[in-house]
Amino acid sequence: MDSIANMLIVMKNGGEAGKESVLLPYSKMKNAILECLQKEGYVNSVSKKVKKDQPVLEVGLIYMEEKPKIAEVERISKQSRRVYFKMKDIHRVRNGAGLLVLSTPKGILSGKEARKEQVGGEALFRIW
Repeated sequence: MDSIANMLIVMKNGGEAGKESVLLPYSKMKNAILECLQKEGYVNSVSKKVKKDQPVLEVGLIYMEEKPKIAEVERISKQSRRVYFKMKDIHRVRNGAGLLVLSTPKGILSGKEARKEQVGGEALFRIW
């Protein structure tokens, strides 16, 4: 199972259910993605905790006008098909209302940061 897609869906469903925070199994990749989402204002807080001797990430969700900030997610690269973008192929998502997240040689970056750093990489997902 795709752990990144699972993480995104858990956050989306948690927002739809009105939860303040959700718990996710810990991994370095998920932590880096969540820090990028926190920097861009899609999640409130990210903290690593231990529950039943297993590391987990507690993610605080953001609501705007009683609606969750994360309304929709679209996974681009999958385990069966990897999709790579060059720097010139990185465009705005939903006229700037969304965010593209990439895995680049300089780490996990948003589309805006990747253009600024002039790097391309594997397109992980779009979120809006």
